[in-house]
Amino acid sequence: MRKETMMGRSYSVTARTLHWVTAIAVFAMIPVGVTMSYRGNVLNLWDGLTNALYSGHKLMGFLILWLTAGRLIYRLLHGAPPDEPTLKWWEKAASHLVHWLLYGLLLVVPVLGWIGVSLYPALGIFDLFNLPALTSPDEAAAQRVLGIHGKLALLLGALALMHIGAALFHHLIRRDGVLRRMLPGLR
Repeated sequence: MRKETMMGRSYSVTARTLHWVTAIAVFAMIPVGVTMSYRGNVLNLWDGLTNALYSGHKLMGFLILWLTAGRLIYRLLHGAPPDEPTLKWWEKAASHLVHWLLYGLLLVVPVLGWIGVSLYPALGIFDLFNLPALTSPDEAAAQRVLGIHGKLALLLGALALMHIGAALFHHLIRRDGVLRRMLPGLR
């Protein structure tokens, strides 16, 4: 296959960079979120480490929200390469569904986290600055919103693992060009 045809089926450098930065951030956020929740809510341990975990989680969530908004705008303006031609119609439909669910969760999960810390209120980041409050304090509502935030974050992680599994299946078993769209240097 000629190089220009292969490159026409790959995501742009910008899209690939945004994708991998988001992936790394999400896979860092989930264990931090689970650890901070366990230390704070189960162990009732509110020390410097727990506070740093919460601050880092809030800051990264805030950054992921804006990174995702930028990714979505870039995707809507620049589109995506054509689907891998070897995919069946249902594989294309499933791929598109999972991609849009991931985008939706990458927006909804941080917004719910931000609403939750606004309701609590726990907007401080490393005692340096506060996130802007989105609502008035209501601790009972904060617990509900943060519970939903946590469950959707785990769903986001599960969908991301499915996405990775599908990409590896296509690369290692089907040996088609699905993974090369995001990693064009692969053989």
